[in-house]
Amino acid sequence: MTKGQNQLARETSTYLKGAAHQPVDWYPWGEDAFRKAKELDRPILLDIGATWCHWCHVIDRESYEDPELAAVINDRFVAIKVDRDERPDIDARYQQAVGAIAGQGGWPLTAFLTPDGKVFYGGTYFPPKDSYGRPSFRRVLLAMADAYRTNKADTLREAEALHQALAEGRVSLVEEGAVNEAMLKESLDSLRGQFDPVNGGISGQQKFPHPGTMEWVMARFHRTKEEGLQKIFTRTLTAMAKGGVYDQVGGGFHRYSTDPRWIVPHFEKMLYDNAGLLANYVHAWQLTRDPLYRETAEGILSWADEVLSDRQRGGYFASQDADVGLDDDGDYFTWTSDELRAAVNADEARVLALYFEVGERGEMHHNPKKNVLFVDQDPEAIAKALHLSGERVRALIASGMAKLKAARERRPMPAVDRTIFASWNGMMIGAVLEAATAFGREDVRGFALKSLGRVLSEMWSKDRGMWHALADGDRKVRGLVEDHVYVVDAALAAYTATAEPTYLRTAEEIMVFTLNHFWDKAGGFVDIATDLHEGVGLTLREVHRRPVEDSPYAGANAVAALCLARLHALTGNDDYRLHHDELMTAFAGEASRYGPVFAGTYHLAAELWIHPPAEVVVLGPRNDPRVRKLHETASGTYSAGKTVLVVDRDDAYVPPPVEPMIKTKEAKTGPVAFVCQGQVCSPPTSDPTRLRTILEAGGTKS
Repeated sequence: MTKGQNQLARETSTYLKGAAHQPVDWYPWGEDAFRKAKELDRPILLDIGATWCHWCHVIDRESYEDPELAAVINDRFVAIKVDRDERPDIDARYQQAVGAIAGQGGWPLTAFLTPDGKVFYGGTYFPPKDSYGRPSFRRVLLAMADAYRTNKADTLREAEALHQALAEGRVSLVEEGAVNEAMLKESLDSLRGQFDPVNGGISGQQKFPHPGTMEWVMARFHRTKEEGLQKIFTRTLTAMAKGGVYDQVGGGFHRYSTDPRWIVPHFEKMLYDNAGLLANYVHAWQLTRDPLYRETAEGILSWADEVLSDRQRGGYFASQDADVGLDDDGDYFTWTSDELRAAVNADEARVLALYFEVGERGEMHHNPKKNVLFVDQDPEAIAKALHLSGERVRALIASGMAKLKAARERRPMPAVDRTIFASWNGMMIGAVLEAATAFGREDVRGFALKSLGRVLSEMWSKDRGMWHALADGDRKVRGLVEDHVYVVDAALAAYTATAEPTYLRTAEEIMVFTLNHFWDKAGGFVDIATDLHEGVGLTLREVHRRPVEDSPYAGANAVAALCLARLHALTGNDDYRLHHDELMTAFAGEASRYGPVFAGTYHLAAELWIHPPAEVVVLGPRNDPRVRKLHETASGTYSAGKTVLVVDRDDAYVPPPVEPMIKTKEAKTGPVAFVCQGQVCSPPTSDPTRLRTILEAGGTKS
């Protein structure tokens, strides 16, 4: 550590390293900080943020880089800074505690703790001066230090009471709630009531993507063919793809929209959002064949390929920042009318200005000339207005877009957090493999498998499980349940894509480890394994978390349910089925409370439990071209929750349910595929077109 640096200088996290030169005497999360707080009998100031978080950088600049305010903090507190991406387990617990006090959470999270880590006050961003009805950060700091010093007994008692309430909030999970068709219909009514029929998505002043909810709606539409369901996912996905929340020039989605029309985003781009949305757009394209959905999915793939991929070693980086400097707000992604005209020729500028509604006055408050690009008029309307052919307009849009991209690449690019997180990589690998299979993209399939290979070789061990993060070559933080189940999901996706039995064995190996270390006797999985997880602190261990909600991405227990169901279908091992059923029952009440928006992935798992998905069994030698064709057809056709098992009669292990299939006369005469749902199987077929038709029919037998 050099002069002018605090304790964060040795950290590998991009977010923590960025604060190493601040005058605040920051500590990373760990025993040293808590020991110091106890020795000095001082409260702890806890800051939780992330490198992509705009307001985290704002509070850093306004407050933590101010020497006078830093002196107040250093004199009265022990200060701890946490990277939420690196420690989602710590973040989740303190969000819950601060939410109970302040009524809301978010980033930056600012919490005041007793020396043993219990919360007595908190909030999010505090301004440097009193404003918008919020007290200045200086006033808050002095008041909290004073409360702890002069009113310590009450402060400790209140913190302990809140901690106990949260610790006991391990509400017995077997609470009221049944998983049945009535529960799903009730949730669907609730979703219809919250749906924005004009702009898609959930009604409100801000719009967040909800990939788990869309997956459930698509699965249900595939089975029922109900038009109203199609409207929910097509209106949402179309509005998002045409909106400013999608990066029209570079591909990929920003984190959320600050307006109901999906136009002005918060510009950071997260790997996890883009993984969930990639799966959405692939599945929507498979269901509707709308070219916009494929184009949007391909845009996510190319952005991830160019910006978030470790091309040399494999793996997907965590996020891309919103901004380059502290005074900019998405300037890299937005355009003035002059910037647009300078980048393209006059004909392209005329068409693009109409296509993206680019004018002298744009949407950005900090610089009103800056325009967010969103699709305002379709090419046919522009052709009519300009008396051009539709073909000419489309050609001008394509050539103009290529020039805009080239011009933007000359701008300083927002930084990329190059950390590899196991859970987020699992999500992305699974989605990319689905896209690769649907679109016939061998290139992205190869990179996804390479990335899975890296995660398994560098972040997984049979004895100690997954690691959560890989930063600068260092493995950091013992894996949470999400790291395990998302990598199981990726391994199962790899098995579906390749029919290589090693991927199925890997998925089983990781799931067995997860059941042994994370399973809770009340049903479901806890987020941290107390026998593996160092550095959480006794206080936090007491707060049990069994994550099922989709916040900010699919809940680990819901993903585990989907994996357990597929493992049972592929192996016939009843242990997976029993754990799956227990998990689904345990969360029924909680999932109903969260509803279809914040427990969309659980609703998908419930849909597939009540209406069993397709199980495809392809029989024949793996290298036979006819087997490969049947396998490609099965794996590339949308059918929610389906499994594709390739079995050669000479395999060392044949799952018991498959043995009667091998004995059929059709199986003896050549490669065939069976499609089963529940207890019913279709007649075997050797025709790939017939196989696709059966799968596209969407479970009419259930």
